[in-house]
Amino acid sequence: MARNLARDAALYGAGRIPGLRRLPMLKILAIGEVALLARNHYARLEPAERRRLIELMRAGHGRPRNLSQSEREELTGLVAKTEPRLFAGLVADRLSPVRLPRRLVRGPRKRH
Repeated sequence: MARNLARDAALYGAGRIPGLRRLPMLKILAIGEVALLARNHYARLEPAERRRLIELMRAGHGRPRNLSQSEREELTGLVAKTEPRLFAGLVADRLSPVRLPRRLVRGPRKRH
C-alpha cells in the first residue's frame, strides 16, 4: 500500500514539473537525497544567519568582487558553519554504490 502511495505521489509530481517524467526514478531519488542533505546543513544556521547568507549571495551575484572584504569574510564564516566538506562527503557516500571509508566522507580524524 505504501509503495503505491509513493509511486502515485512521484507520478503526480512528475506530471506537474516539466521534464521530470523523462528522468529515471533512481535519479529522482538521488536528487531528493541531496536536497534532504542540503536542508540539514542549511538548518545548522540560525534564522538570522540564513537570511544574511541569502542577502550576501544575492548581493554578490556569484562574484566575490561584488562584496566588500568584511562581507566576504562574513560569507566565508556562514558557509563554513554549514560544513561544506562534510556535505560533499555525505553526498558522495549516498550516491556511491559502495560505502565510502569514513576518512573520505568526514575527513581526517582530529588529534586531541
